[in-house]
Amino acid sequence: MFDMTSSEMEQLLDVLAQKMIGKGLRLVTAESCTGGMLAQWMTAFAGSSRWFECGFVTYSNESKIRILGVQPEALDRHGAVSMQVAEQMALGALRNSNADIAVSITGIAGPTGGSSVKPIGTVYISTVKQDQPPCTIHHAFGGDRAAIREWSAISAVTHLISQYGE
Repeated sequence: MFDMTSSEMEQLLDVLAQKMIGKGLRLVTAESCTGGMLAQWMTAFAGSSRWFECGFVTYSNESKIRILGVQPEALDRHGAVSMQVAEQMALGALRNSNADIAVSITGIAGPTGGSSVKPIGTVYISTVKQDQPPCTIHHAFGGDRAAIREWSAISAVTHLISQYGE
């Protein structure tokens, strides 16, 4: 199912933490299919208050609209699991926090909800820094619900490191 050890995850989070602290940046998360897993991992990391601002869990479409300002038209046209909604979630998280960088995750973790167009394991992760355009990646994860959720959170951390770690 999930083959990253807790020690490896701590090392990955330590890399992110050092990059954020070194640059004086604060992070906000906007999560759907991961249900706050990413924020939980970050806040379990000692010293995360130095770089982690807050997290939003917007599981329903209504909460995405109300809390993050996702446009209903984007949900109607592209669906909750789409590049467009992932980007609007990240931008909304930035607007509603004092963070410098946002990451959002939206996807289909299963075991139901997939389709031929968007099968189970379809995940979009978007990162955005203040005054820059979002960067969004698409994943097609395999495995069960727990594995898809965990790999989504891990991928969000690695995406943040690759985007803002230099």
